[in-house]
Amino acid sequence: MKLLRRQFLCLTTAAAALPVVSRFAGAQSYPTRLVRIVLPFTAGASSDILARLMGQWLSERLGQPFVVENRPGAAGNIATEAVVRASPDGYTLLLAATPAAINATLYEKLNFNFIRDIAPVASIIRTTYVMAVNPTVPAKTVPEFILYANANSGKISMASVGIGSGTHIAGELFKMMTGINMLHVPYRGGGPALTDLLGGQMQVMFVTPVSSIEYIKTGRLRALAVTAATRSDALPDIPAVGEFVPGYEASVWFGVGAPKATPAEIVEKLNKEINAGLADPKTKARLADLGGTPLVGSPADFGKLIADETEKWGKVVKFLGIKAD
Repeated sequence: MKLLRRQFLCLTTAAAALPVVSRFAGAQSYPTRLVRIVLPFTAGASSDILARLMGQWLSERLGQPFVVENRPGAAGNIATEAVVRASPDGYTLLLAATPAAINATLYEKLNFNFIRDIAPVASIIRTTYVMAVNPTVPAKTVPEFILYANANSGKISMASVGIGSGTHIAGELFKMMTGINMLHVPYRGGGPALTDLLGGQMQVMFVTPVSSIEYIKTGRLRALAVTAATRSDALPDIPAVGEFVPGYEASVWFGVGAPKATPAEIVEKLNKEINAGLADPKTKARLADLGGTPLVGSPADFGKLIADETEKWGKVVKFLGIKAD
């Protein structure tokens, strides 16, 4: 009887350990097939370039294809919900960005809670916006623009890529902190907004460096400032808004998330490889072309960034009373 009892206990212990062993073995061999990186934005955008850059790096490092799937719509909520509802096995990832933190307050009813339902995997980069004006605007500095806006209250049109977008909120924060009054004109995408800014129908826009830098260099747009806390390496001669408006900062971050219950071993493996990519000289050079500063850190670091940004932009959205369409 003692022998039978000992055998039973051994079998029970082994059975209890099976899920742990199975998960560990799965993480060790991960990935064994194609991995999808779901992108909440359209093809061709700077975020699309970033996602494909990191996908290529992970494909080369891990030996399986990491394929970008563009799923724009509803300010990124469609893509996020798709990942939230995906199997938590590491084969569906999300390229998360600042709009996810904004949407948490902007939308009264979402079918998910971003902080609760998406596991932070790794931050990638933080990029700045450029406060750019059409050359017909006489202001050449931020202080001159504030004076010009006050003298033409309500007559200056500010373009954005949509209500609640990063380009919109960056502009609203500027309005809030300077007390100026500008007319917000939301567009359905960056292309049409930039076209009208170049054409003079819009006077100002908080735009990404990737989409504006060539127009700035050729004089078709005038850059007044960047919106990050410090000057950008891509535009070192352009001051930061915060040099004239103390405390102003409106950068955009990107990172990778996964469904909540994704095994920690897989999350750690992805985090390690993404951080290796951020340290790679060639990858760093490509990220610099996007106007980005690498954000190397742990999953916990990325989780804290998401929580801090959600709180920050939640206060701005509530103060301004902005509502989603």
